Amino acid sequence: MEALRVGLGFDVHPFDPGRRLLLGGVPFEGSIGLAGHSDGDVVCHAVADAMLGAATLDDLGEHFPDTDPAFAGIAGLDLLARSLALVRAAGFTPASVDLTVLAAAPPIAPQRGRMRERLAEALGIPIDRVSVKATRPEGLGLTGEGIGCIALTLLSRS
Repeated sequence: MEALRVGLGFDVHPFDPGRRLLLGGVPFEGSIGLAGHSDGDVVCHAVADAMLGAATLDDLGEHFPDTDPAFAGIAGLDLLARSLALVRAAGFTPASVDLTVLAAAPPIAPQRGRMRERLAEALGIPIDRVSVKATRPEGLGLTGEGIGCIALTLLSRS
C-alpha cells in the first residue's frame, strides 16, 4: 500500500465587479471579486481539487455541483473543509500544499502570510507546509479577465 499521493488542482474564475474578492479565505479589500456559483475562491477550489485528485475521489464539481442550490454562495474554506473530510474518510491526511496564483491584479504578496495561515488552519497542518506564490500572466491571458490558481498537494496515509 502506498504511503504518499500527489494531486494537482486548477481553478479559474472571471472577474465580477459585484462581488468581493476572497483568495485562500482572505478578503482582498478594494479588489474586484470573482464570479461563480460559490464565493469564487480559486485558491480554496484548486487546493480542494488537488486533494480530491490525490485521494482518487473525482473532483470538486462531482461532490459539490454548481447546479445544486445548496452550494450557492458557499465559502471556499467550507468547500475545502468538506473536501478534507472526504479525503480523511478515504484514509489520507494532507502533508503539504504548494500553490501558485495567476493574476495580473491584485498583488498577492501583501496577503501571502495570511493566506498561508488560513490554509494551514483549514487543513490542520503546520504553516511551514503551505507555500503560496504568485505570478502575472505578462499579457498572455487572464489580464483584466480573472484569476487562476494551480495547486499541488501531498497526502499521506492516515
